[in-house]
Amino acid sequence: MGRVLLGLATLCACGSPRLTPTPEPAREVVADRAPATAVMAGRFVIRGAEVLGHGVVDLEIEGGRVVAIGGASARLPGVDLRGRFIAPAFVDSHVHLAYWPVGDELLDRGVATVVDLAAPLAWLDAPEVPPELRVIASGPMITARRGYPTRGWGAGGYGREVGGPREAEAAVDELHAHGAKIIKLPITEAPVLAEDALRAAVARAHGLSLKVVSHALSDKEVRAAAAVGVDVLAHTPVEALSDAEAWRGRAVISTLAAFGGSRATQDNLRRLRAAGAVVLYGTDLGNTRDAGVSRDEIDLLVAAGLDGQAIVEAGTRAPAAYWGLLDEAGCGPGEICVGGPADLLVLQEDPRRSPGTLAEPEAVYIAGKRRAPPR
Repeated sequence: MGRVLLGLATLCACGSPRLTPTPEPAREVVADRAPATAVMAGRFVIRGAEVLGHGVVDLEIEGGRVVAIGGASARLPGVDLRGRFIAPAFVDSHVHLAYWPVGDELLDRGVATVVDLAAPLAWLDAPEVPPELRVIASGPMITARRGYPTRGWGAGGYGREVGGPREAEAAVDELHAHGAKIIKLPITEAPVLAEDALRAAVARAHGLSLKVVSHALSDKEVRAAAAVGVDVLAHTPVEALSDAEAWRGRAVISTLAAFGGSRATQDNLRRLRAAGAVVLYGTDLGNTRDAGVSRDEIDLLVAAGLDGQAIVEAGTRAPAAYWGLLDEAGCGPGEICVGGPADLLVLQEDPRRSPGTLAEPEAVYIAGKRRAPPR
């Protein structure tokens, strides 16, 4: 969560220009990973739409998964979506669903996977979310005694207070035992964990194959996070960075709208991306209140130099790969592939040219079922 929630009036009044990257050539994909025996009951086909990455092909769906791309039987019941575009449902890599429980709204508007970056331990044990929503969760942030966020918005268990290195290691072990898939360490205003405790927590997390995310907004905080081995910046920093190159091969979660989308923040994202950091779409939902693919965030990503293809990547395949959601063949959430989930956005325009259309899906399918339109 951010330290300051700026009003939407401070957001950059940027539109979504019609960007024109070269579209991928159409091709048919052989359904070599479809079930050996097809059960006709319950199967249906989405016909005639342009499927991102595959061209104009039919999608055959059964049991909530894509079972064929191209070559679908004409005898199967179908949905005619000629003239439409289909993209994978989005991954929001920064939410707080214990703080603002809007899982159904996320699904209705095309977000099928979330990364929850601070919640009480009880919520980590039993997340209160719809069963269709995939959740990767950190549980409480590991923080200093009386450290962020325990004396503000996160006073109700969103921080796990520790002292030195041994307590920090024990906290990582505890969260891992409760099912945490990520560890979050705030490096922010005092009181903050000492460097030896931060290093110990990062080393223990990495030993358990857990990535470490840090709330770090200033240049000094970002440099400290890089020095102790943090993998992911929870936000695009708000102060000009002196060493974007330190984040080559690491990742940054956008959350531009959560901090007003200043030019300095946009420039930081541009520089981090140019330095080789992976950009992950995220909104800091709970702090922000747009439960779905956020038009404000999309517009600010455009202003920060991402074209439509890069924005689609930041909200689909990039986070799916970074958070370990793809199988050995590269199939899973954030991808439209044979054997993958039928989590789909039906769009009126090509998001590679008009990325704003991602925030206004004509229809959403989650696990092969059409969601009710948002109220």
